[in-house]
Amino acid sequence: MGKDLILVESPSKAKTINKYVGKNYIVEATVGHIKNLPKTKLGIDIENGFTPSLLNIRGKGDVIKKIKSLASKSEKIYVATDPDREGEAIAQDVVDVLDPKHHPKIERVLFNEITKKAVNEALTKPLKIDYHLVISQRARRVMDRIIGYKVSPFLWRAVLDSNGSSLSAGRVQSVALRLVCEREEEIEKFIPTEYWSLVAVFKTEKEEEFVAKLYEVNGKQIKLPPKPKMTDEEWEEFFKTNFAISKEDIAKKIYDELINKNNYVISDISKKESKKNPYAPFITSTLQVEASRKLRLRPRRTMMLAQQLYEGIDLGSEGTTGLITYMRTDSTRLSAEIVSEARNYITERYGEQYLPEKVKSYEQKNKKNVQDAHEAIRPTSLKYTPEFVKEYLDDYQFKLYDLIWKRFVASQMESARLETTSVNVSSDIYTFRSSGTTLLFDGFLALYDETTEDNSEKSDGTGNIPAGLEVDQKIILKELTPNQHFTKPPARFTESTLIKELESNGIGRPSTYAMIMGTIVDRRYVEQVDRKLIPTNLGKKVNGVLIKNFPDIINVNFTAQMEEELDLIANGETNYLQVLNDFYVPFSKDLAEVEANLEKIICEKCGGELDLKIGRFGKYYACTNYPECKNIKSLKEVAGVSNEPEYTGETCPQCNSKTVYREGKFGRFIGCEKYPDCNFTKVITLGMKCPKCNEGDVITRRTKRGKIFYGCNRYPDCDYASWTMPKPSEEEQLESNSSEDEY
Repeated sequence: MGKDLILVESPSKAKTINKYVGKNYIVEATVGHIKNLPKTKLGIDIENGFTPSLLNIRGKGDVIKKIKSLASKSEKIYVATDPDREGEAIAQDVVDVLDPKHHPKIERVLFNEITKKAVNEALTKPLKIDYHLVISQRARRVMDRIIGYKVSPFLWRAVLDSNGSSLSAGRVQSVALRLVCEREEEIEKFIPTEYWSLVAVFKTEKEEEFVAKLYEVNGKQIKLPPKPKMTDEEWEEFFKTNFAISKEDIAKKIYDELINKNNYVISDISKKESKKNPYAPFITSTLQVEASRKLRLRPRRTMMLAQQLYEGIDLGSEGTTGLITYMRTDSTRLSAEIVSEARNYITERYGEQYLPEKVKSYEQKNKKNVQDAHEAIRPTSLKYTPEFVKEYLDDYQFKLYDLIWKRFVASQMESARLETTSVNVSSDIYTFRSSGTTLLFDGFLALYDETTEDNSEKSDGTGNIPAGLEVDQKIILKELTPNQHFTKPPARFTESTLIKELESNGIGRPSTYAMIMGTIVDRRYVEQVDRKLIPTNLGKKVNGVLIKNFPDIINVNFTAQMEEELDLIANGETNYLQVLNDFYVPFSKDLAEVEANLEKIICEKCGGELDLKIGRFGKYYACTNYPECKNIKSLKEVAGVSNEPEYTGETCPQCNSKTVYREGKFGRFIGCEKYPDCNFTKVITLGMKCPKCNEGDVITRRTKRGKIFYGCNRYPDCDYASWTMPKPSEEEQLESNSSEDEY
């Protein structure tokens, strides 16, 4: 009797599940997607209902062959890919590859958490593939491909970066870039407004001191003017109900009046009790935001670590188990079982006073199209406290798990109670105010509190109010300080605040936020400086070209509408063709206008037209009269970028031609000017021996994402690699000094 086959995406997930299900099952990984659109052509039949041409991914032949072989020997086949759109699409690809006619016993199972109990329960409750989710993913993929394939060639002609590399556009990434660029424009155009504050230090007869800020003048509250420049009429309207200390002479006049007064009294004391409610358990976006704030983790790194916690950690005698539920979710729903477990833990650990009378619920009433298929991100069991698992996790795995665990438990704790005391100090027409907050009951704050983006709370310097103050009590002015201020421009986005902005506009979904952030940085459209996102010159150029030529598509509202329609497909409320038509009609209109105004590229050899082609080594232009005319040109030549080679001053040892500097996938290198007729290449070394093998030379290299590192030119024989440049040996330094002297 054959074994049953379970198919998942990840090898590590397969390893964990294999330990739970016993010898009657074989668990195999697809290692991600096994089908995709073709790389070198559109792969979508637009005229025939936007039908995609999905092909087996190059390099996945052995994986597919193994899956087919295992399936042919299996009684049942369970497809257990991730419980979201991408996972559902992979499941459908697996079914298509295996062919249900030959394997009728293919069933779908969903694991919201990778624990022994959850896995074995899911296997007893198999499902059918959710066709609506699959079609929703296909529609998203088709939209992205059409925009990328149709818009990118236009960008390649309109803009080139400093290396002459080709550029690309994306449906969501381009909108994210637009938001960053528009914020930068706001900052550049911002006109600061001057304003002043007067801060006093008062003391009582008991020599107790407190700080207060001038709050009202003649019953009018001090406020900032709404605009940097206002007309006389606007100022008159403003001053009817408000007062502004907008200039130094106004501040000085008030200061001169106040500094000599000796009739300050406490005119009012008010106390107000309030509650601070716990935060909802994490969803994907809030996890990425908070991990960025507290742990300084980029969204991509956060999701990688969360994936590891989800797929399973070896806990020694406990075995391998998944520590958190599925990390791509926009639902705050929690199971009754885990809530009950949390309430028991809170009572035992903190006491009855920390347990709310009713279960805390976090329904997202005002959020459209929440995918409620699975729960919020939470621990799989409160048995696995952060202290319990710490020795089995690396530093950042632990920090992220600790964050998730505390956020979840705190979400079920009692609210904190605060008391805010406000004291008014008056003298004639002037009133100062000091406010302070006292924590009456810490509640969930005993376990967890969020931090602000800059990890500091805003303060005007007030807040420490002595006990026992009374109305009409006379006090003494000890100090008075006028402070000049200027309004600040809006803050630049960080990755976390940009995710919040995208989410608030209905753009992006749990599975895409990290990819969006990574893409705009990897393409060098945006750079991070002190964690702030700043558009590069390249990013500004790309954004300008896209907004000018595709205003209806690279648009926040349109993109949000498309995301909503994709969700409607997933819910079975609309169909694939309707959504693709809603997208393509305005897009094709913009595209037609752009193409009509696009100057044709004429072949100087035959008078034909040069057309864009994609080959093994990238993009280039070729004559449409091929094979009669074999003229080709690089993107740089077509764009008018100088293609003059940069000579090294040396000759090629193979053919005696000149050698030139070239740019490759992993950085700069030296090559022969006669390439491809002569294939001589030479790495550019840093003039120092490898500190590990002492045979090779240290060279500068780049990762796939463009980050520079230093390695040995004898790789793979020597695997030396370092993020920091190694120091030259004493001999190399002497040699270097000698060379400089000789020069």
